Amino acid sequence: MPPSPVAAPAAGLAKRLASWHRLAVVLLLGFASGLPLALTGQAMQAWLSMEGLDVATIGFLSLVGLPYTFKFLWAPLMDRFELPLLGRRRGWLVLTQLALAGALMAMAATSPTQATRAFAMLAVLVAFVSASQDVVIDAYRTDLLSAAERGLGSSLNVLGYRLAMIVSGGIALIWTDPNQGGGWNWSEVYRFMAGLMVAAAVLSALVLPRLPAIAAPRSVARNDLIGFVAVLGAVAVGVLLTDRVVAPLARSMFASATKWADLLALLIGIAITLPLGAWAARRAKFETLLSGLANYFAQPGAAAFLIFIVLYKLGDAFAGSLMTPFLLKSMAFAPAEVGVVNKVIGLWLTIGGALLGGALMLKLGLWRSLFLFGVLQMASNLGFWWLAVSGKGLMPGLVIPAFDWGFVKLASATPVDGGLLMVIAFENLSGGMGTAAFVAFLMSLCNRRFTATQFALLSAFASVGRVWVGPLAGVLAETIGWPTFFLVSTVVALPALWMLWWLRAQVRALEADPITAPAAED
Repeated sequence: MPPSPVAAPAAGLAKRLASWHRLAVVLLLGFASGLPLALTGQAMQAWLSMEGLDVATIGFLSLVGLPYTFKFLWAPLMDRFELPLLGRRRGWLVLTQLALAGALMAMAATSPTQATRAFAMLAVLVAFVSASQDVVIDAYRTDLLSAAERGLGSSLNVLGYRLAMIVSGGIALIWTDPNQGGGWNWSEVYRFMAGLMVAAAVLSALVLPRLPAIAAPRSVARNDLIGFVAVLGAVAVGVLLTDRVVAPLARSMFASATKWADLLALLIGIAITLPLGAWAARRAKFETLLSGLANYFAQPGAAAFLIFIVLYKLGDAFAGSLMTPFLLKSMAFAPAEVGVVNKVIGLWLTIGGALLGGALMLKLGLWRSLFLFGVLQMASNLGFWWLAVSGKGLMPGLVIPAFDWGFVKLASATPVDGGLLMVIAFENLSGGMGTAAFVAFLMSLCNRRFTATQFALLSAFASVGRVWVGPLAGVLAETIGWPTFFLVSTVVALPALWMLWWLRAQVRALEADPITAPAAED
């Protein structure tokens, strides 16, 4: 019997509403993901800078983000085990968001100068739980969206992510400006962010749609738990060897260059720890991890894709790794000026870039979008070189009038440097476009049976630049100066563009046939 004329439009409307609901959820989860990242990244750097810590030390404290690069080690547990009541993904999501609230409260109660080690350990804990939340969000988003929704979905993810960074980065800087802001201190800011994470947990429990049943990886639960403990033990052994053997040896070899010795020790420690972890996973039969990795590497060009993923955002991460200390300490911009331009106006431009990137992807396709946006990202680093060479006041600026919106205010009118505004605008527009294409690319590589494991692996490789260049960037900036540093960051972006050209056939194949296994009903 043919459908009635009324039923067909109703079914179409219901389908559109369901799609809008999914996209709105992606926006919400992007916000929850972006909020804690800034609190262990640029917002924390601003706190440390205002407390008087030196640039090299701040660079090394960027290592608190290490869990973002190792999250694929525990992501298999989130593929394998389901928490009660809320389902495979939502249960883990609510748990991690409540844990983040508690860790941020503890961080707010700790002084970064009087208890630096304890502060750093709490920041590592926040990064660990935040990385765990990202594992679940990435898996949920990839499972939730259809292939046709991925371009717009990745743009909305960036929109939510950057809105959160406006709150935890830009608005927080204005709140803490002693002359212009609301008189908040950083402890109060972190307590407020903890409250936002509690609100996110409540919304995750109530408004997120359930996913279709997807067959979990078939593995022995006991082996996965033992394998995870074995991998953690191997990592602990690697860290202990680095701290007790490698670091003292490096310092004895480079007694007059302590920071370079620490960097060498770090690199050697990584070279020891990663093979130890891989050996432990195989010996302990960490089945979900090994199966997820084997499934990914069965794809044509899988290893080359991983190298490209590391390289694509490397130049961008290199230039941005110490952006806040550069603007506050070297360029001597006021905290409120940096907050307004870099964290508020700049992040709105990133959002605009992400939405523009998602729209352009519909016309350009995945490969051409990645290449064009990568060229723009590389060119944006030259703007910071120009700013470092030319200094302030070279271009006419504008004045942000005083305002009081209740949640944020400026006590008096704040001048904004024209050169700073131009450079930040270009950097954030190009970065937003590149991120939108990059997230869509990562989603296209995942198999739904192993979404948490595989997306965690891919995004961990993507975060290598953002996390690992911090120590090198701090040492280089002190050694060669800011202008040369930004030239180096531009050159670092070239290998990714060459590799993308080399992989163009494989990337174009993903546009026509995304590598995603169909859902299997339980």
